[in-house]
Amino acid sequence: MLIGICGAKCAGKSTVAQYLIDHHGFKKLYLEITAPSSNASLGLSGSETDAATPDAAEKSPPQHLKQTSAPYSFSETTELLDFVTKYWRSRWVTTDIHDETVLETLSRRPFFILISVDAPLTVRWQRYQRRSSKQQETARKDLITLEDFVSQSDQHLYDATYGVLPLMSRAAIRLLNTSSNLAHLYATLGKLDLTNPDRLRPSWDSYFMSLASLAAHRCNCMKRAVGCVLVDSKHHVISTGYNGTPRHLLNCGEGGCPRCNAGESSGVSLSTCLCLHAEENALLEAGRERIRDGSILYCNTCPCLTCSIKIVQVGISEVVYSQGYSMDTETAQVFRNAGIKLRQFSPPANGLVHLEKMDLY
Repeated sequence: MLIGICGAKCAGKSTVAQYLIDHHGFKKLYLEITAPSSNASLGLSGSETDAATPDAAEKSPPQHLKQTSAPYSFSETTELLDFVTKYWRSRWVTTDIHDETVLETLSRRPFFILISVDAPLTVRWQRYQRRSSKQQETARKDLITLEDFVSQSDQHLYDATYGVLPLMSRAAIRLLNTSSNLAHLYATLGKLDLTNPDRLRPSWDSYFMSLASLAAHRCNCMKRAVGCVLVDSKHHVISTGYNGTPRHLLNCGEGGCPRCNAGESSGVSLSTCLCLHAEENALLEAGRERIRDGSILYCNTCPCLTCSIKIVQVGISEVVYSQGYSMDTETAQVFRNAGIKLRQFSPPANGLVHLEKMDLY
């Protein structure tokens, strides 16, 4: 696994990298390419301390990988990538993601994942001040003003050629780090399960739920976007479905279903609804003869009561869903009585993650 970390100045990149080193056995890689940024002006080197507390010393590299005097420092991105490819089962981290060229090269490998770290400007300024005050050798005249910090931070993020914002937007995990305490930051990072193998190669649950979510984008119902995937016991896709009006009828989103377009509340006037549910479409597409013992139905929303009895009738063995629905209790009872396993899928947190909001208990 190779984790790349990019982000705003004093947001916490090096501290997140140090967490991976201290708690998950990662080793840090260095790319000796001069970053076209305002590091010098801010007094921040490539090994900057950009979080609330100083970084701890890094662990020494394992003896069996010591091929040169500095096996973890590379002058070219391809050299770094070739090295990690040989030892991809080990854990590596780098904060030297300077531009999109570097990112494009690293992204070619299936074992690479990008994390970005950001924080409010005032928080980052306070961190810079605390860091500078701890460096007694720094002369007062070398300290920059808030105005200069803002200007250089904006350049680092938004420069048309060298700004890191385009890199941050491509991160699979985007951390918003407002932590002022190292222990709290490490605890919240621990809850994220950053080393979960599903982040690199999705499990079957992740894979099929992603397909169900993709199918939901094809829905034409005005009320809710639902997608469904039906698979057999050998993980082969039998059929897919999404909700909307039947073929040859006007799409719901174009006025084809009066009930949905009237904005009726959930569960109200269902007998007048012209939309087929995603589960119904998947079951109709499959046909009873293609559904065998062990078949699993994946749906991004828990099936309603009406769909649940149809799922029971065709012989589905298990139902996996992501989001809850207003009839979850009734549906669960039906499945319980019929001996069908029902479970909710909860993938590791992705996208924008506000660390301050992470539940530590």
